[in-house]
Amino acid sequence: MHGPDPSDPHPMRGFPQICYIRNTIDNPQIQVGEYTYYDDPEDSEGFERNVLYLFPFIGDKLVIGRYCAIARGATFVMNGANHRMSGFSTYPFNIFGNGWERITPLPEELPYKGDTVVGNDVWIGYQAMLMPGVRVGDGAIVAARSVVASDVPPYAVVAGNPARVLRMRYDEEQVRRLQRIAWWDWDADKVSRHLELIVGGDLDALEAAR
Repeated sequence: MHGPDPSDPHPMRGFPQICYIRNTIDNPQIQVGEYTYYDDPEDSEGFERNVLYLFPFIGDKLVIGRYCAIARGATFVMNGANHRMSGFSTYPFNIFGNGWERITPLPEELPYKGDTVVGNDVWIGYQAMLMPGVRVGDGAIVAARSVVASDVPPYAVVAGNPARVLRMRYDEEQVRRLQRIAWWDWDADKVSRHLELIVGGDLDALEAAR
């Protein structure tokens, strides 16, 4: 057995609320790794609606790694949501035209925080929100309804608004070893053969299988 087919949008027969979203995304500014799923009983294939203010003329990207679990209602706010803050008002007068377009800001006048990047094996909880340009490290856990406004270290558990680190899942040396092992980059056959080690707690054994 080699596990589910990563090219199948709905790998769990009779359970369409789970979707491997790599197969249903059309926007080239959204990149998702294999086996990453979105769980939504209403429209699991409609993950793109949760990526807000992603405009082609801005050019930022949402990049999500492999084997991530994304719960219903998780949203990703992109750089297109930003307003100019260099003057007294943040109101976007220019978008309404009729003479107001004369104060259209230059691209460099708008806040820009770069791509939003989610690592591998990340669990993003119910209705969590990730703000523009944040980076979430491999193996991190984002608690339900958290607002992530700054980078999340690998294997950290974060919660709250703004999200803060509650604890680290492993110590620094263990985190380094896990990222060196990078089991999520293994081929499907190897992952299938070593599932017990991947979900277990014996780091030495997992490293030996590398």
